[in-house]
Amino acid sequence: MTEDKDVLNVSDDVLAVCAINATLKTEGVAEMAGGITNIISKAARGKELVSKGAKVIRNKDQIEIDLHVIVKYGCKIPQVAWDIQENVKNEIRSMTNMKLNAVNIHVEGVKRDDQE
Repeated sequence: MTEDKDVLNVSDDVLAVCAINATLKTEGVAEMAGGITNIISKAARGKELVSKGAKVIRNKDQIEIDLHVIVKYGCKIPQVAWDIQENVKNEIRSMTNMKLNAVNIHVEGVKRDDQE
């Protein structure tokens, strides 16, 4: 993080970790999904990314976060997606004082309680 004239610059990894933490605290979320980026990283480097399931996109002054999640069986997916968006926006705002332009939720699957 660097500071320049009252503007705090936060790395994409920090934003992704904040978003992941807020997502995993959301009722109805089972886990983060890896997505293609994590699969490639795991194959190439032999380890998972810290930001598994999250991608930060910056375009000038706009910030978007894509989140890939697996939800719990029986939950109401639209409500879970809405709750994730609100939790992530609030977490990023409280931790960094930055405003997100979009939080995009990609539901990659559903997990039952009896699945490992």
